[in-house]
Amino acid sequence: MSVQSNVEVHSEWGIVSARQAGRNLAKELGFAGVDQARITTAISELARNIYLYAEKGEIVLEGIEGKEAGGAKRGLKIVAKDQGPGIKSIREVMEDGYTTSGGLGAGLPGVKRLMDEFDIDSVAGEGTEITTIKWLR
Repeated sequence: MSVQSNVEVHSEWGIVSARQAGRNLAKELGFAGVDQARITTAISELARNIYLYAEKGEIVLEGIEGKEAGGAKRGLKIVAKDQGPGIKSIREVMEDGYTTSGGLGAGLPGVKRLMDEFDIDSVAGEGTEITTIKWLR
């Protein structure tokens, strides 16, 4: 499965574009409305973080296939990458309610709850890469 979309994020329009591309791809892959909303919310949070903290980066959306006991499964992989300042304490930002932007603090813990898989890699001064996957049920 090679459905992929890359969206540059360097303005609020980039956030909107990433959300729309994610919703379109989720729909194309067969996700129901509730999961489309979850995916779109996660993308919005990830893109917003790029814009607020790194100023620019990209959201990569990809239709993927995996294996499970019953056979093959399909999903949507989202990778948020930037070359920003990095995250000083991943443990801290993964705590519910943590915020540096004055937002609601749903942030990355919220993204992790919305999705099925979540991985974060960040190096101070080099940037952050967050990979998350939602599997089609």
